[in-house]
Amino acid sequence: MSKYKNLKTLVIRLRDDLNNPTKPTALVLIYAYNRTGKTRLSMEFKDAGKRKHKTKNPTGTPDTLYFNAFTEDLFVWENDLDGDSVRRLQLNEQSSFFNAMTELALDETIARYLSRYADFDFDFTYKEVQEGGETLFKPDYVSFSKGGEANIKVSRGEQNIFIWCVFMAICERMLDGHESYQGKKYLYIDDPISSLDDNNAISVACDLAKLLRRAATRKNADGAPAPIKVIFSSHHALFFNVMCNEVGRKIDDAPSVAHRRYFLHRPSGDGTYMLQSTEDTPFFHHVATLAELQRAADPKKGKLYTFHFNALRSVMEKTASFFGHPSIAFCLRALDNEEDRALFNRALNLLSHGAYAIHEPTEMGEDNKELFRRILREFITRFEFALPGNAPARPPAPAPAPAPEEAPAQ
Repeated sequence: MSKYKNLKTLVIRLRDDLNNPTKPTALVLIYAYNRTGKTRLSMEFKDAGKRKHKTKNPTGTPDTLYFNAFTEDLFVWENDLDGDSVRRLQLNEQSSFFNAMTELALDETIARYLSRYADFDFDFTYKEVQEGGETLFKPDYVSFSKGGEANIKVSRGEQNIFIWCVFMAICERMLDGHESYQGKKYLYIDDPISSLDDNNAISVACDLAKLLRRAATRKNADGAPAPIKVIFSSHHALFFNVMCNEVGRKIDDAPSVAHRRYFLHRPSGDGTYMLQSTEDTPFFHHVATLAELQRAADPKKGKLYTFHFNALRSVMEKTASFFGHPSIAFCLRALDNEEDRALFNRALNLLSHGAYAIHEPTEMGEDNKELFRRILREFITRFEFALPGNAPARPPAPAPAPAPEEAPAQ
């Protein structure tokens, strides 16, 4: 596990991973919870690739093609509020992202990807744009149709999957060696599946893994290796897991892709980042919650609010469900102290009402804080949760068996 004081130093580490001369890797997979800073990390990586450097990049040419929330924001709905009939998705003409779309002839490739996930059609409308004395044809907007109905408004999930298909089509042209992307050495893909259901998430992950295999094994016109290095990050556990499985296994005669997997998290609010190497499936939501609760319960640095009882209850419910039990009584029975079990039940009943909700945070009283810390500590220990940045909790030594009772005198 490594600690980084800011995003800039973390980006240096990631670029070193991709360009390590002794043990190079073509792909870095990062799992991180929401609000960790994945989008900011992707932008810092992109910015680092266009800074001028005497030997590595003397002209300051951008070296990264990226997908993140900023990419999605290049598409904005024009809903025709006056006529309420001609709805379209407007493209930001100022972005260089669309500069080569006319030359790339992407429609067929976009349609091929889109047909796997959705059942609507699209049509780009182009216009002339003057840039630096040069006339460019750039896409102005895209309209959608379905079943003979034109200018329909698609759902947010359908919109996002369409934008993703546009990006995948551009990636294919990049891997083909199109002149518009000659300076690009890296792909950075952050959370491409917002608003998708699990079925589409799996389909997108499989298609993306296939594309990343192609990027890792890419060769130039002379047949020499010319891989496009990739960083992929996600908060979606299922998507991340499918990606790991797909790139990590051999397919037909193709070997597995050399890659590294990391768990990225922020142990405190001071701006530092922890990068933890892992070969396991990602840390799931309940583990993240427990880690947050443990930080909140720290007597020196944390602050406990009444809604933390509900968060702990939610984790206990998930744990009980995993073991096939219908309620948290299963978890409570694992606690040694019968008095604590009763107190915890009472606290949950009292502190789960509106006046104590997360939107109206109320700090716990000292008695409740101590009760919460005891139950959290014993729960983590009993079920041996391995939390990010911590060694797995050791199970308590079993209590000695009670001495056999003597038979009553006859």
